[in-house]
Amino acid sequence: MFFDTHVHFEDRSDEHGIGPVVRRASDARVTAMLAVGGSPEGNAAAVAASGMFPRNVRAALGLDRHTAADEAVSGVRAWDGFLSALDAHRAAGRVAAIGETGLDYHYEPGTAERQKELFLRHLNLAADTGLPVIVHCREAEEDVYTLLSRFGGRVRGVVHSFTGSAEFALRVTAVGFMIGFSGIVTFRNADPLRRAAAVVPDGMLLIETDSPYLAPVPLRGRRNEPAFLPNIADTLAEVRGTTLERIADLTAKNAAGLFGFPG
Repeated sequence: MFFDTHVHFEDRSDEHGIGPVVRRASDARVTAMLAVGGSPEGNAAAVAASGMFPRNVRAALGLDRHTAADEAVSGVRAWDGFLSALDAHRAAGRVAAIGETGLDYHYEPGTAERQKELFLRHLNLAADTGLPVIVHCREAEEDVYTLLSRFGGRVRGVVHSFTGSAEFALRVTAVGFMIGFSGIVTFRNADPLRRAAAVVPDGMLLIETDSPYLAPVPLRGRRNEPAFLPNIADTLAEVRGTTLERIADLTAKNAAGLFGFPG
């Protein structure tokens, strides 16, 4: 089986949108998924997916770096509301992780300090709850590493849709965070990323679609979905000198160990 560790359902928020995606994924042997939030709307969609498919899907809830510029979303009242929702949905068995969260200096450099404050809140929350955290990192490697290393041994998680160097990948895994590879690893101009994929330790490797974004080769231009995950696994098998089945088994085992399902 395959485990897609990063799926967004905001644009498919009802059973007519989510159901067909999950069924197509199952046909492609993608039988477990982490539905990832990061905003009030994203969190609601992730919880809805988990409620519709409790055997296959769990949710990750958070307030992502996009919300850092909006005091109405990232302020104290919103944070307290988020914590209440997290506690309630966690008690119902629907939450497996916190996030996504992290830093993005490519699109939003002007809110860097507020992004770091919000990211730190999530890392402290992960330390308090024991939940793993889903980390976004774009053009912010040093700050992400500095904050993750501050929690070395106390927080686990994954740097998702990884786009960094082999060196950064090894630094991240050294402080206990896994690396999630998305369809970007299949792109024609992604040789540096494939070199990173080749050196990540077996026990720290995950795969994801980050759907509906970043459809892999040869499906570029299409709306991405979990059923396309085997295309990513094919590329990882090639660069790591192993088989598709080995990548499927290894990454599914790693994901189940990190997120606690399927059991």
